[in-house]
Amino acid sequence: MGEENSYEAIHEYFTKYLREHKHRRTPERYAILEHVYSYEGHFNADILYNLMKQDYRVSLATIYNSLDLLVECKLIIKHQLGNQYAQYERAFGNNNLHHHLICTNCGKVKEFSDKPIRVAIQSKAFVHFKMSHYSLYLYGICGKCKDELKKGIIHIPRFTEDSDDF
Repeated sequence: MGEENSYEAIHEYFTKYLREHKHRRTPERYAILEHVYSYEGHFNADILYNLMKQDYRVSLATIYNSLDLLVECKLIIKHQLGNQYAQYERAFGNNNLHHHLICTNCGKVKEFSDKPIRVAIQSKAFVHFKMSHYSLYLYGICGKCKDELKKGIIHIPRFTEDSDDF
């Protein structure tokens, strides 16, 4: 997509993609694109649906189909974080140089950035492989769940270490 990340450039790129792949260019798809690119952070189909249903007559099926299309054309990134619903984030204009901490109990996702990790990964050379991008997911227990575990409110069978909060 190049370095141009304005919404107009993204809209134009999406239009070109739809035309070249013989998909319909519907007002609903463009409304979904607009909502995705005005949303900060991770979202799922239900969040997007609830945001849109106030102003648009759009079905949850249309949201899911459009999200799949936006993933195909690389305008959004899909994260399947454990057993949760898929979460998405914009692929352009949101500093994708971050990693994810995922609570295996409640599903909370927190982004973090670590320059030494990023530099180490990006500088790694692989034989017969050119890396285009990467994702880093760290799984564990968030501070709230850890407190509830200590108080006996919840029980997490595989959790035994006392680790830092996130």
